[in-house]
Amino acid sequence: MAPGAARAMFRSGLVTPTSGWCDGFAQANLIVVPADWAFDVLLFAQRNPKPCPVLGVLEAGEVTGPLLGGGDVRTDVPLYTVYRDGEAAGTRTDLLDVWREDLVTFALGCSFTFEAALQEAGIPIAHIDQGVNVPMYRTNVPCEPAGRLSGPLVVSMRAIPASRVADAVRITSRYPAVHGAPVHVGAPQELGIRDLGAPDYGDAVQIPDGHVPVFWACGVTPQAAVLESGVPFALGHAPGHMLVTDLPDWQYQVP
Repeated sequence: MAPGAARAMFRSGLVTPTSGWCDGFAQANLIVVPADWAFDVLLFAQRNPKPCPVLGVLEAGEVTGPLLGGGDVRTDVPLYTVYRDGEAAGTRTDLLDVWREDLVTFALGCSFTFEAALQEAGIPIAHIDQGVNVPMYRTNVPCEPAGRLSGPLVVSMRAIPASRVADAVRITSRYPAVHGAPVHVGAPQELGIRDLGAPDYGDAVQIPDGHVPVFWACGVTPQAAVLESGVPFALGHAPGHMLVTDLPDWQYQVP
């Protein structure tokens, strides 16, 4: 399916995680903040490029740009999260009634972009096979603070056959703009994750025998920073419900 067709379905009300959608096109995380917080977010992303690789920025009040092919950032994501005073204030299927002209939108790389490459190499993706959202976890690893923003690294987890972990590292390392290589393999307790069956975001997955949990930096990290830092107002994609962009994923590959 073409990205524009997918976005039209989301704009019409379809709510679904986007993993596996529109193979060949990059997906993006969103973090939207008032203009007086935009420099803090940009500096946070610059200091923490692994979880926060910036693909594009819309200036204050802008709702479309090259990533959206004429679409609307307020309506073309399946599900959004609203944050007020450092607390999650619910989800919604569009942002039309909460949009403000001072809002700056950051689009950050998403690891869903390289899942097609993993599958093409014969590496199974458990959450796609099981029809659930990818599991994501807050870790005990602090990000480097920036201005008024601080918070923990958030990771996504994919169970990889032990014999294919090296291949998964090699393949994903070619996509530095969408989180790149894993940040950790095995031993979730070393990241402060007590129970893989109880993710902070997304859904639990069944880990098949002979598979190893592999963790990638996740673009939900700035939303965790928004919570921890008490940002008065912010918006983001609901975890796992991404902006499907018009940009082909080959643009984010390196040799």
